[in-house]
Amino acid sequence: MAATEDGVRSPERGRRGCEHYDRGCLLKAPCCDKLYTCRLCHDNNEDHQLNRFKVKEVQCINCEKIQRAQQTCEECSTLFGEYYCSICHLFDKDKKQYHCENCGICRIGPKEDFFHCLKCNLCLAMNLRGKHKCIENVSRQNCPICLEDIHTSRVVAHVLPCGHLLHRTCYEELLKEGYRCPLCMHSALDMSRYWRQLDNEVAQTPMPSEYQNVTVDILCNDCNERSTVQFHILGMKCKHCDSYNTAQDGGRGVSVDQQ
Repeated sequence: MAATEDGVRSPERGRRGCEHYDRGCLLKAPCCDKLYTCRLCHDNNEDHQLNRFKVKEVQCINCEKIQRAQQTCEECSTLFGEYYCSICHLFDKDKKQYHCENCGICRIGPKEDFFHCLKCNLCLAMNLRGKHKCIENVSRQNCPICLEDIHTSRVVAHVLPCGHLLHRTCYEELLKEGYRCPLCMHSALDMSRYWRQLDNEVAQTPMPSEYQNVTVDILCNDCNERSTVQFHILGMKCKHCDSYNTAQDGGRGVSVDQQ
C-alpha cells in the first residue's frame, strides 16, 4: 500500500497488509513522512530506502490514528501484528520469529532450531553446527546468482558445502543447469552417487586407440589437489577424492609412450 504525493495514504481503509507482510498498520517513513505498509513497499516506490530501525510512528488501518510504534492500536485496539519486534519494527503473523542480536534483525524460527555462527555472522540450522565450512562474514556478501542481498533477504539462504551462500530459490535454479558453486566451482551438493554412475559409463566407453594411452594433468575443484590421469572424453577422475569435478591443468595431453 502506497501513500499519495502529500504523504497521506490511499483511501483503502481496513485493508490489511501487503504482499510481504500481514499487519494492521502502516509505517510512517522517517525519511519522507509517507505511509507504507512495509519497508519493501516503500523501497519499491521511492528513490531511497526506509531505515526500519528509525521508525517511530505507525497508522492504524481501521481508525487511522497515527501513534507511536506498538503492537496494538491505542485508539481501537486493532492488533497490528501477532508478532512485533520493537527493534526492527516488524509486524507480521506469528511465524515463530525471533530477534537475533548478532544478526541485528529478526529471523524466522523457532529460535531453538537455530544458532548464530559468529564467524559466518549468520543464523544457521542446528544440524549445521560443527558441520559447515565457515567463511568470515559470508552473509554480508551478495548472492552470486542474483547479485542481491542475502543477510536481510526474506528468502532463506542455502549453505553450500564450500561455505558460500546462495538464496534457496537461486540454488534450486542453479541445479537445473549445473552443480558447481559459481564462486569457487566446488560441487554444490553430494555428487558421490553420480560419480559412481560415471565410473560405469567410463568403463563401458573405451576411447579410440590414439587416445588410450594419453594422460593429462588435472586440478580437482573439490579437493584442490592435482593428479595425472588417463584422458577420457566423459570426464577425468581425481585420484585423491574420486571426484569428476575436475579441469585440465596445463596444455595438451601426453602419450604414455612419450613420457
